[in-house]
Amino acid sequence: MRKLIRNTAVLLVATFAGAAFAQDSKPLDLDALLKQLEQGQYQQNQQNAQREKEFVQKRAEQDQMLRDATSQRNSALNTSEKLETSFEENEFKLADLNEALDKRLGSLKELFGVLQQVAGDTKNKFYNSTISAQIPGRSEFLDEMAQSMGTSSKLASIEEIERVWFEIQREMTESGKVTKFNADVVEAGGAKVNKEVVRVGPFALVSEGKYLQYEGDTDTVAELIRQPADRYSNSAADLQNSDGELVSFGLDPTGGTILGLLVQAPSLEERIHQGDLVGYIIIAVGAVGILVAFWRFIVLTTVGAKVNAQLKSNTISEGNPLGRVLKVKDEHPNADTESLELHLTEAILAEVPKLGRFLTLVKMISVVAPLGGLLGTVTGMIVTFQQITLFGTGDPKIMAGGISSALITTVLGLVVAIPTTLLYALLSTQSKNIVAILQEQAAGVIAERAESQSGTKA
Repeated sequence: MRKLIRNTAVLLVATFAGAAFAQDSKPLDLDALLKQLEQGQYQQNQQNAQREKEFVQKRAEQDQMLRDATSQRNSALNTSEKLETSFEENEFKLADLNEALDKRLGSLKELFGVLQQVAGDTKNKFYNSTISAQIPGRSEFLDEMAQSMGTSSKLASIEEIERVWFEIQREMTESGKVTKFNADVVEAGGAKVNKEVVRVGPFALVSEGKYLQYEGDTDTVAELIRQPADRYSNSAADLQNSDGELVSFGLDPTGGTILGLLVQAPSLEERIHQGDLVGYIIIAVGAVGILVAFWRFIVLTTVGAKVNAQLKSNTISEGNPLGRVLKVKDEHPNADTESLELHLTEAILAEVPKLGRFLTLVKMISVVAPLGGLLGTVTGMIVTFQQITLFGTGDPKIMAGGISSALITTVLGLVVAIPTTLLYALLSTQSKNIVAILQEQAAGVIAERAESQSGTKA
């Protein structure tokens, strides 16, 4: 122990000696060094005392904080017990009050339940009703009323009950009216324009000959991107331009379901485009066949008229087949009956190709068109089954749409084949009738020549 004290004293002496040496380069004697050691020890004792004092003060503060926290905890526990007791008491009071309310309400409770249900159902009806485009804000009141009665024990007032009745009565009254009003309409291009709108009860909205739709989510009136057929659009224009007169109008009693289906139905042009390349070829071939058929119909009609005129005339004209056939008689006045018959047959055979020109082409088109349609259908079915292989049959719309597009070519083929077949039959009949007249007149010429020759011999 003494050794430790001695070593400590030596260390302190060395420390203070070093400090003194650092402060003053002059060497100190032992008395000065001892004095400095005493002063340093005194200062260190003061610092230790100050530290002990601060520690005691902080400990007292911590004890005070602990006492304060304990007091707050005890106060909170007492408050919690009081609140729990009050909550239980309020639960019993609330149950008693609800029981008393149920007894006092009696049949009125059922009335308010029905009122809440009617308000909810009517709100849903008003939400997408076209009448809301003219009279907005009806569904909000009913929605608030239904929610307030459902989430709380709030009872509806007399004014609210009367307003529910009034809104239902107004919906019924407006459902039987055709009225005009101005509203902001979102056009198909996206622009919003204020226009005059005609409302037909709760069924339809039209403006400038176009059908509109009411969006309850955004409370906006917008034009249908695709309009129905022209006959419906024309009836909408007539309705808007009428001044109280009766007009025909395309009305959708389902509230837009049938109109939506009509709008989604592809037009004739879109149907044709569904036929793709095979459909275009069928249409082109059919157009050529019909044009040729009409041309030959005009030619044969003209020739038939000339032949009929030649039958009534005694003057032979070379501008028609009958005149050219009859002229053979004058070209061979001395020929016997058999020779004249051969010459007339030759003349008739020369006229037959002219009369039947391009009829074979019309007949060929009438046969090839349905075969082309069958080719397009088979090709489309192959594409459809490939889609089914890739995507499966989970969505029947894919298969139905593919089959529908494939059958378009068959329809186009039949559309071309039916008129061309009828035209070919008509043209063939016309041609055969003219040939029959030629043969009849040739037979008459032969008979006349035979009679003249037999009379000469006699």
